[in-house]
Amino acid sequence: MAKQSTPKVVTKKHLARLEQERIKRRYLIIGSIVIAVLVVGVILFGILDQTVLKSRKPVAKVGDQIITVADLQKQVYYYRWNLIKNYEYTYQMYQFFGNDPTFSAQIQSQLEQISSQLSAENATVLGSTALEQLIDAKIIEREAKARGITMTDEEIEKSMQEAFGFYANGTPTPAPTPTTFATSTLSPLQLTLIPPTATLPPTPTLEASPTMTAEPTATPTVDPSLPTNTPEPTSTPYTLEGYKNRVAEYIGELKELGFSESDLREIFRRELLKNKVYEAITADIQPEQEQVWARHILVDDEGTAQALLDRIKKGEDWGKLAAEYSTDTSNKDKGGDLGWFGRGMMVKEFEDVAFQLEIGQISQPVKTQFGWHLIQLLGKDVRPLSQSQLQNLKDQKFDEWLQTQRDGEDIERYDLWETVIPTEPTFVPQF
Repeated sequence: MAKQSTPKVVTKKHLARLEQERIKRRYLIIGSIVIAVLVVGVILFGILDQTVLKSRKPVAKVGDQIITVADLQKQVYYYRWNLIKNYEYTYQMYQFFGNDPTFSAQIQSQLEQISSQLSAENATVLGSTALEQLIDAKIIEREAKARGITMTDEEIEKSMQEAFGFYANGTPTPAPTPTTFATSTLSPLQLTLIPPTATLPPTPTLEASPTMTAEPTATPTVDPSLPTNTPEPTSTPYTLEGYKNRVAEYIGELKELGFSESDLREIFRRELLKNKVYEAITADIQPEQEQVWARHILVDDEGTAQALLDRIKKGEDWGKLAAEYSTDTSNKDKGGDLGWFGRGMMVKEFEDVAFQLEIGQISQPVKTQFGWHLIQLLGKDVRPLSQSQLQNLKDQKFDEWLQTQRDGEDIERYDLWETVIPTEPTFVPQF
């Protein structure tokens, strides 16, 4: 007869141990799942941080307006694309006119300049330019809002059409804008101060008398303005359909940069808004200005200037002394005649004294960055400005206003911008 097995007795202690092991296994599984989720989450966050989230990070702030990484990168992409197009067009000109040594050298200089702007070494410079222009755009938008200045879709469309060479009402003919200058008669006093054969000098341009200008003229750089590759004139009429096709082609070339037609229109909107704010800021600039006519003798030290002043007071001829001693070679042989000039055209120390003198009066020695001057006032009058002088004064006032806004406490620039500047589209120079 088979032996019967004894049933195993499961105690409470054994059951408790089994339950503990089951709980431990469950916690282990849950912990593994949590760790896996965290790892995947960190990876996904890293991917998002380098793509979507990073593009939304601020690189600058103007008041409560944010400029993002995406804004900056898109601006740089567009700048680089325009510069490359400009380079390609200029290089075609170089190939066409390569046989002309003078013209060829000028074009090659332009090509080298563009190439320098697009180099990896200057990526930060181009990025900084793009960032500052985006900041300017926010400043101008804020000012436009405060002044109630608006922009319509029709104005933007008209500006785009003109930029692409399409004029719905025919190509406009620029009207001449001559400036009429008053022709003063020399007074008896003035006739005693200058040679008998002298005539009233023309009002000098701001570039005149380089020895006396307040700041050196900067070397111009290629401006990535928009657009740079507008269509060339053709022998056939440029119709509305042709304009739309050209814009479509233009946008098509930009698509690889993530640029859309709305992005292009936004650039035109910003430029038009800037023009309107510019006109509002400079509206009080008058087309005439108080100006003085002066001559000077420039020397290296105060002692020489004082000695010459003593000789002039004793009756020696100003013109002869200027020709012999003045270091301003641009006018020493003309008695140091500087012509007519308004405020802002000379260094401040010189200007302040010149405008305080009476006609015929000679100043004490005046020190500037160029040396020591004796200044004699020959005339003072309110005179009309030339078109270029008026434009320069407006530019100066607008730039001063804009710089004041840029320096405002509510404008912040974050260091992140220097690390996100793209170097695409890529560029291969021909030289």
